[in-house]
Amino acid sequence: MREYDMNILEEIRNCPVEWKELGEVAFLKRGKAITSKTATDGPYPVISGGQKPAYLHGDFNREGETITVAGSGAYAGFVMYWNEPIFVSDAFSIKPFDRILSSKFLYYYLLEIQGILFSLKKGSGVPHVYPKDVSRIFIPIPPLEIQEKIVQILDKFTDYVTELTSELTSELTSRKKQYSYYRDKLLSFEDEVYQVEWKKLNECLKKGKGTKITASQMKLLHKDGAPIRIFAGGKTYADVNYGDIPDKDIHTEEAIIVKSRGIIDFEYCKKPFSFKNEFWSYSSNNESINLRYVYHYLVYNKGHFQNIANNMQMPQISSNDTEKFKIPVPSLEIQSRIVQVLDNFDTVCNDLNIGLPGEIELRQKQYEYFREKLLTFVAEGEYTESRVEEWDNSAIIKLLQWVFGPIRVKVGQVVNLQRGKRLVRKQLTTSGSVPVYQNSLAPLGYYTESNRVKNTSFVICAGAAGEIGYSAMDFWAADDVYTLETSDNISDKFMYYVLVSKQDRLKSQVRKASIPRLSKDAIDKITFYLPSITEQERIVSTLDNFNTLTNSLSEGLPKEIELRQKQYEYWREQLLNFTR
Repeated sequence: MREYDMNILEEIRNCPVEWKELGEVAFLKRGKAITSKTATDGPYPVISGGQKPAYLHGDFNREGETITVAGSGAYAGFVMYWNEPIFVSDAFSIKPFDRILSSKFLYYYLLEIQGILFSLKKGSGVPHVYPKDVSRIFIPIPPLEIQEKIVQILDKFTDYVTELTSELTSELTSRKKQYSYYRDKLLSFEDEVYQVEWKKLNECLKKGKGTKITASQMKLLHKDGAPIRIFAGGKTYADVNYGDIPDKDIHTEEAIIVKSRGIIDFEYCKKPFSFKNEFWSYSSNNESINLRYVYHYLVYNKGHFQNIANNMQMPQISSNDTEKFKIPVPSLEIQSRIVQVLDNFDTVCNDLNIGLPGEIELRQKQYEYFREKLLTFVAEGEYTESRVEEWDNSAIIKLLQWVFGPIRVKVGQVVNLQRGKRLVRKQLTTSGSVPVYQNSLAPLGYYTESNRVKNTSFVICAGAAGEIGYSAMDFWAADDVYTLETSDNISDKFMYYVLVSKQDRLKSQVRKASIPRLSKDAIDKITFYLPSITEQERIVSTLDNFNTLTNSLSEGLPKEIELRQKQYEYWREQLLNFTR
């Protein structure tokens, strides 16, 4: 199998690129007119002017890899990729020439410049995008091998985003089903598990009024972080300051807001609030009523109020519809238990609702970031800021590991080598808590302060040059010592074991002189395979166990010690060899 390393990025960025008009390297072909009425039954998607197939048809006019561009309408210029038979209608297809341009590479590039395609719309009525205009777009053409590598990376990311969306959406659906099931069981009271008293809302709760305000006034008054929230229909609200609305219209107690027009809903509010005056609220000073319980019961019966509202020209309910509505009132203890269960489910569902789009958006942004980086090419001799911009190494490593598995890296690409600081001998003591390392793995002496934290590996660069150390305690690195500052991609202990496995290579780079020396550059250029952090931890655990076993053997068992040491070296070599 091919080996992949961090240099793949340099290879992509520095490869020769030829720029040609799309029409020089691809066939652009208009679709054939068809309507839903003239379509026949069948399995083939009809590609027209939208972001998804318009309908299905019994015939196809394109097969294999095909790129389509919507021809007209609001989404004229929208790019899609197909690897199945389709019927191209109010759109046109793009088929790159073989052995010049990969279809998938071209698709990803057109996706990257989607905004340019949209900008080609023409027409004062229904906008159109025409093949002749798209054919004039210049396309970068790197070698096919490079195109394939870019496609492989972006395909993997696309799959990841799709998989994540599916998994999180499925999890959210499952949680909501669980929530609905338990809410029905807890609030139906059909099983008569516990006694309840049925009461009208106006018998046990206090009604509150809103404030006279318009939507335009709410928009003008809104200030992020202001202490008072004014609710309107749906998810609309405005945060305002004291003095922006009359004090009498401000509610400070916990309350249920009844959103009585448009989308019928209930809002539970704790912070100072108000609401548009066509709504109303309920609060409680009744010690036998848990207001949060009432809120859950009203939400559970939202369908009842929506049915009432739908009978009106404008969906709405009256205050009388809620005032006379009866709720079951069990003991306060039972109410509290029900609230606890349903609030927990609410929290889980809301966390997923908030986390789902946020996580998907994050992955999508990562994908777009890498796509832009991978597809940024310039003509020879040109310079662009984005072309030479430093990549985020940590993110790049994770991406390449995810696509290719363990990747080959140089020490200098993933680890920051820090030279120690000199101490004069008179500053040292013969004993203490902070060892000082200078030109060997034996402490030169001890000091009162440390300049490196525990669990750090280091390399001796003068004297016993090439020796590798690892300190489980804070220490002082002197000026003939380089310590390895790792990132979140690399385990400190894994880095230590890698260097130990490369010790012969390191020592071969030592300059022979009166005082043998090893340069920072020689360490930086050492290459090794870097697996995922999880795999690193597994390897470290295995090697640590071997070390512990070897070290536990007594001095009287030299042959056993030698055997264990050979076993350890064998397994170290096996575990750190990722050549494929």
